[in-house]
Amino acid sequence: MSPLPIGRLAKLTDVKVTTIRFYESIGLLPRPLRTQSDRRIYGEGDVRRLGFIKHARQLGFAVEAIRDLLELSDHPERVCDGANAIAQEQLAAVDAKIDQLGALREELVRMTAAGCSGPAASCRVIESLSDHGLCSVDQEPMAGPSRT
Repeated sequence: MSPLPIGRLAKLTDVKVTTIRFYESIGLLPRPLRTQSDRRIYGEGDVRRLGFIKHARQLGFAVEAIRDLLELSDHPERVCDGANAIAQEQLAAVDAKIDQLGALREELVRMTAAGCSGPAASCRVIESLSDHGLCSVDQEPMAGPSRT
């Protein structure tokens, strides 16, 4: 594979240029080689690493979890117990979000089932949103995984 400028890397991986630069700035991607004219150039390893990061982000892993997973990936001789623990933590966070979304769905079904055909002053949806005490389920803000 010939060296890639940042724009081609972005197109090849479907990751925005600004995101690539961000990943470099926080150390998830190594600082790229530079041409004599100071343009970034990337190789096959960068494409693979960026693909790893993108997939991990799609699965909801936090930046620190990805950093830890990349550290393990960079040292294949290490035991992968850490990777298993990180994945278990992410699974628990996803399960909690699913539970929370189910409760939110139930509340929205209840609110919309009450119907609203008169003036806004007597709208059950607006009334429910105005008074949290009318909700049948306590909603918490959607929480991500505990790792940041």
